[in-house]
Amino acid sequence: MDTRLPGRTGRARFDVLAAAKTMSTDQATRLQRAFETVRRYGRRESRAEHCALCGLTLSDSHPHLLELPARKLICSCEACAVLVSARRDLKHKAIPRHVFYLEDFEMTDAQWDSLLIPIGLAFFFRSSESNRVGCIYPGPSGATESLLPLEFWDEIVQRNQTLAGMEPDVEALLVNRLGAVRGFEANLCYLLPIDQCYRLVGLMRTHWRGLSGGNEVWERMQEFFGELQERANARKEGVVHA
Repeated sequence: MDTRLPGRTGRARFDVLAAAKTMSTDQATRLQRAFETVRRYGRRESRAEHCALCGLTLSDSHPHLLELPARKLICSCEACAVLVSARRDLKHKAIPRHVFYLEDFEMTDAQWDSLLIPIGLAFFFRSSESNRVGCIYPGPSGATESLLPLEFWDEIVQRNQTLAGMEPDVEALLVNRLGAVRGFEANLCYLLPIDQCYRLVGLMRTHWRGLSGGNEVWERMQEFFGELQERANARKEGVVHA
C-alpha cells in the first residue's frame, strides 16, 4: 500500500508503516481505509480543471477562451471570461455560450457538393488573422481544415443574413447533412460557439470504429445534436444555459 499523502515526501510512507506495526489488525485496517480515502480525494483534485488565467478550480460547467493566434481552447472562470470580454484582450477572446438553430438556412446541394466534403458534416468560421473563412469537417483521425473562396462564403451570407453578424474566431456555422441513414430526417444548421464544434470533433474521433464508424459514434452524434437543439430552444424561451 502506498501510504504517502498527496504533496508529501516518501518519508511519510515509512512513518505510517512504522506506526502500523504497533497497531492491532482493526486499527491498521482503519488506517489503511483512511489513507485510501485521502488518496482518492487527491486524485480527484488532481483531475480538476483550473482557470488558465488565475488558477481558480472550476466546476464542470465553465466558460472557455480562445488563445490567439494559436486558436487554442483554454478553460476560464466566469470572472476572467468577463474581464477578457470587457477589455478586448488581443491575446484571448471569450467564447460565447449561446446556440441558435437556423431553421431557414439556405445552402443548395450544388454548393455543398462543391466543397468535396467526404462526410455530411462540417463547420465554418471566420479567422480574424487571415480574414478568410475556414471549413473544418470531423473524421476518425480528427479535424480536416480547408480555406473557402471568399466568393463562396459571400454567396452563403447573402442568402443567410444572420451569418453577417457571426463573431470571428469564436462563433461558427455548423451544418449537418448526414441524412436519414444516420438517423437525421432533415438537414440541421446552427450558429454556435466554436468550442462545441471541437467537442463534436472529439466525440467522432473517440467513438469511431471500423470503416463506417459503428453504431456508437452515430448514437453520440444524435445525442450531441439533441443537446444543441435543447439549448437553442431554451435560448429562444429565455432560459440561460451554461
